[in-house]
Amino acid sequence: MKTLVKLEITRTLRNKKFVFFSVLYPAVLYLLIAGGASNAELVEGTKLTLPLLMMVSMASFGAITAVLVGNSEKIAKEREKGWVRQLRLTALPGRGYVAAKVASASVVSLPAILAVFAIAAVVKGVRLDAAWQWPALVGSIWAGSIVFAALGVAIGYLASGDAVRPVTFIIYFALSILGGLWMPTTTFPDWLQSIAKWTPTHAYAALGQAIEVGDAPHLKDVGLLVAYLALFAGCAAWLYRKDTRKG
Repeated sequence: MKTLVKLEITRTLRNKKFVFFSVLYPAVLYLLIAGGASNAELVEGTKLTLPLLMMVSMASFGAITAVLVGNSEKIAKEREKGWVRQLRLTALPGRGYVAAKVASASVVSLPAILAVFAIAAVVKGVRLDAAWQWPALVGSIWAGSIVFAALGVAIGYLASGDAVRPVTFIIYFALSILGGLWMPTTTFPDWLQSIAKWTPTHAYAALGQAIEVGDAPHLKDVGLLVAYLALFAGCAAWLYRKDTRKG
């Protein structure tokens, strides 16, 4: 499995267009949304200013872009080209395949997170405690992206090569909007806020938002992400084995 992990990481880094897009895209969006916002006025219903709120949101969005879109499309193409068929000749278990894909995706998600944080600090003057808040933010958002990497693997096996892109982007944008990554969920109607609180993206962004106000991530959000990780990884491994049996 270690050999496959190394191979997947190398293949991911060779796709310079994807790496560039994944790192630059969320940073540009951050500037567009929060570039002219006040550093003193709090967003209604939160304890954060818009630059702080959107810093975590866009860093999370960037990590999701890297792991979800990258994994799903790559896997669908690999299935069409017969790469997965070659893996079936080995003793690689489903969980090993999922782990390799998650590991390779996480290599791209880290620069995406750091790029948004750097822009927020330099352009908007965001200041947090260097001893624990910045490291905790990077660690929590990077670790949380594993949930969406597993979802990307599942989508890659669920959708065909022609359908994977539209299916991925529908899920990608729906989760991003509903989870409050593009706009605060406090602007939603009450009924929609109730639904949004149970999405993986809302829990994901909430990890960083809690750290920004000086708290530890809430157990509900951590537990929800762990549950989604188990669900998505389990589905991905099952779909891998199912696809293997077809061959």
